[in-house]
Amino acid sequence: MVQFDEDKQNRNLKELLEEEEEQSAKILSQKYGVKYVDLSGIPINSDALRIIPEAEARAREMAAFKIVGKKLFVAVRAPNKDSVVEMLDKLKEKDYTIELYMVARQSLEKAWERYKDLSFAMETKAGTLDISNNEIEDFLKKVNTLADIESLINEKVDTNKVYRISKILAIVIAGGISTEASDIHIEPEEKIVRLRYRLDGSLVELLQFDKETYQLLISRIKLLSGLKLNIKDNSQDGRFSVKIYNENIEIRTSTLPGAFGESVVLRILNPKSIQFPLKDLGIPPRLLELFVREISKPNGMILTTGPTGSGKTTTLYAFLRRVHNSEIKVVTIEDPVEYHLEGIVQTQVEAEKGYTFAAGLRSTLRQDPDVIMVGEIRDNETAEIAVHAALTGHLVFSTLHTNNAAGAFPRLIDLGVNPKILVSAINLAIAQRLLRRLCLKCRKQIPTPADKKPALEIIWQKLEKKGAKVSQKDFVYEAVGCPECNKTGYKGRIGIYEAILIDRSVEEAIQNNPSEREIVAAADPQNILSLAQDGLLKVADGVTSLAELESIVDLSFELPENFEYSAPEIRDGEDMK
Repeated sequence: MVQFDEDKQNRNLKELLEEEEEQSAKILSQKYGVKYVDLSGIPINSDALRIIPEAEARAREMAAFKIVGKKLFVAVRAPNKDSVVEMLDKLKEKDYTIELYMVARQSLEKAWERYKDLSFAMETKAGTLDISNNEIEDFLKKVNTLADIESLINEKVDTNKVYRISKILAIVIAGGISTEASDIHIEPEEKIVRLRYRLDGSLVELLQFDKETYQLLISRIKLLSGLKLNIKDNSQDGRFSVKIYNENIEIRTSTLPGAFGESVVLRILNPKSIQFPLKDLGIPPRLLELFVREISKPNGMILTTGPTGSGKTTTLYAFLRRVHNSEIKVVTIEDPVEYHLEGIVQTQVEAEKGYTFAAGLRSTLRQDPDVIMVGEIRDNETAEIAVHAALTGHLVFSTLHTNNAAGAFPRLIDLGVNPKILVSAINLAIAQRLLRRLCLKCRKQIPTPADKKPALEIIWQKLEKKGAKVSQKDFVYEAVGCPECNKTGYKGRIGIYEAILIDRSVEEAIQNNPSEREIVAAADPQNILSLAQDGLLKVADGVTSLAELESIVDLSFELPENFEYSAPEIRDGEDMK
C-alpha cells in the first residue's frame, strides 16, 4: 500500500518552484542585459548590506551583498522598477560604482535574513559574528605596541564565548593597522599556530595560539573574503574591506595549503601608506630634480626596477599624483589595483578573461590617454606595445624586475625589443630599495668597524668625486630596540635610489649588447649616485644602520674585482630553533 507523504510532496513542490524561479531570473537577466547571481552560495558582506536600510531593501526587492572600495554589488529582482532606479541613483550620488545583478526571490530572502546579524551583540546561526568597523576603531585606541595586541588576543583566546573569534580577528586587524604592518601571517605548525606581522619589511612573531582557535579564525576570514570553506587543498585569493575613521582599508587575503593546515596572509592596503609626496620618499635632492624634469615631459618611458617589496608602486603612484591634472587623461593597468587614486582611470588585469597587460595596453591606447601606467612589463608583447606607446606621444610609467637600473636595458633587449628603438623610447631607468629607519629613541652610536673601513673608503671617494658630501666617517649607528619601536630597533622605512639617463655614451653602449657593468661605466659621467652610495650617505647621517644596508645592497659591486670585502655575518637562525 502506497502512503501519501504530504510534507515530502510540499518540499518537492517548493524545490521545483524555486528552481523555476532561478531559471526565470536567468532568462530575465539576459533580457535586461544584467548579470545573474545565485546568492545561496555567496557570503553576504555586512558592510555592503548596511548601505541600504532593511525596510527600503525589502520594499524595493533589492539588497547590496558585496563591496570593494567604492564598488557596490547590488542584487535586484526588477532592475527597471522606478523605486529601484531611484535608490541606485541615490547610491551613485554617494560616489558608489554599481555592479548590478539579477536574482530570484529566495536569493534576496537569504540576504535579508542577514539584517538581524548587524547588531554585533547577536549571535548568528553559524556561531560567529561579522567583523565590526566600530569594534576595530575601539581596539585601535587600546593598542599601541605588540605587547598590547598580544595581551588582548590572549585574553579573548582564553574565553569560551562563541563570538570570541570575531573579537580576535578585530584585534589582529586593529593591531596590524596600528603598528603599520604591511602583512599579517597566520602559520599553522604541528602543534601550534604562529601569528606574525611584517613590520618595515621584516617578519616579527607576535604570539602562538591553539589549533582550535586557528580553525575557527580561518573560517571567519574565508567567509569575510568570499572564499570557499570546503577548499583546503588549493590556494585561494579574496579580499574584504574595513572602514576606519571614514577611510576604506582593503584587506587582501591569500590562503596556501601546507603540511599542517592552510597558511593565511592578510595584506593590509592602507591608502595612507602610499600618500607620500616625492620629496618624502628619500630621493637625493639632485636626483629628485632629475625625476621631476623627466616626468614633466609629454612622452617617453620611465622604468622603475627592483624586487618585490622595494616600493616601486609607491614611487609610481607618487609620479602619477605629481603629473595628474584636469587637462590630461591618466590610465593604469595593474595586477591587482591595490590603491584607488581619485581622477585616474584604473583597470585590473584579468588573465582568465583575456585581459592581460598587453591586451589592456592595446585597449588603453584607444582611450586617447596622455599618461599610461603599466603595472609590470613581463613579456615581449607588453614590452613592444609600451615602447611604441612611448614613441607615439604618450608618457609611460612601468616596472621591471631587475637588480639595478642598468639591468633594465639588457632585460628589455632579452624580451625582444630592438635596441635602436629602445634608446629612443626610454627617458630614464630607476632602481630602488627600501631600508628600515633606525629608531631615534634607542639607536646606538658605535665606531665605524675597522674591517669595513678600507671598502667604505673606496665608496666614499666615489661619492666625493660625484660632488656628494659625507657628513662624517668615524662612527655609525646600530639598532638596539625599545617599546617605541616594538623592540625591533627600527621604525619606518626610507628609499634609496639610483638612475640612468639615456645620453650619447649610454646609447652607444646599448647598441653593442652590453653587460650591466658596461652600462654603469658608460653612465658614470652623469654623476648620479648608485644604490650603495645613496645608502652609505644615509648610514653616515644615522638614518639607517650599516648592517641594514648590507642586508639589502651588495656593496662589493662598488669595489674593484680583486678587492676582498668583509661580508656581513650570516645569522644562525636562532628563531628557527
